[in-house]
Amino acid sequence: MISNHSPDRYHLALTRDGRPAMHGWWGSEAVARAKFTEWVGDWGRQGATVTLVDEDTGTVLTTWPAEA
Repeated sequence: MISNHSPDRYHLALTRDGRPAMHGWWGSEAVARAKFTEWVGDWGRQGATVTLVDEDTGTVLTTWPAEA
């Protein structure tokens, strides 16, 4: 099956104290969500934000910590 989505559709970003710290791009939402969970486990501390965005639509799929 051929996908018409870009191979870097799902963008994961980690910021620390408001500064970019790490980025990653994946073509599979399932893989990107697994990485999101991994990053929160590895890097999720006070001052950190992890965000997953669908670059094709501009939609924020999830963020940590969750907005109140």
